[in-house]
Amino acid sequence: MREGGDCKNNDLHPIDFDRAGNRPYYTRPMAPGLPDRVECAHLADNAVVLERVYPLGEMPRLKDLLADARGSVRASFAFENLGAGRAGARVAVEAIPHLLCQRCLQGFEFAAAGRSEIEFASSTDGAAADSQREIYVMEEGRVSLRELAEEEMLLALPPVAMHTPQTCGRAPVYEAGGEIQDMSGDRTRPFTALRDLLKKT
Repeated sequence: MREGGDCKNNDLHPIDFDRAGNRPYYTRPMAPGLPDRVECAHLADNAVVLERVYPLGEMPRLKDLLADARGSVRASFAFENLGAGRAGARVAVEAIPHLLCQRCLQGFEFAAAGRSEIEFASSTDGAAADSQREIYVMEEGRVSLRELAEEEMLLALPPVAMHTPQTCGRAPVYEAGGEIQDMSGDRTRPFTALRDLLKKT
């Protein structure tokens, strides 16, 4: 301890580390969240590949098709330049949503996967006439990745969600004596008697 030091705190004194006095300490700001709306032409020119994960609950157009909002969608967007100033992307989604069976109204898991090739256009009239891709209209040169993933998820889901007949609680079962009834055998033919009568005349 140096002469004239403070015995109570063992001569320890506050140290101002890379700041002066008691002013606030400013750190580098944290990186912002990943953007949802992106500029298609810029990403296409640089062949950027983006990956996102979205909770199913953030996709309002799927709401009526889901038994609950559990789960998430994994989406991939591979942007590419199609030439002549046209931008495109290969979009792929994967998810296991809980759908509502339209036969028994019970929830079930459905493994959904979809993939599409997209061409971006400022309007449907501005799309290339020879394009073999799905046309997706931009707003001021930008698109929402979440909405693009939601669109692809809607295409990946079945038109009518139902269990398989073997697992659905209300699937019709045709049985006779414990065996599946063969419906392709003899059937009633109402005009057989008429045909026999015409042969006799």
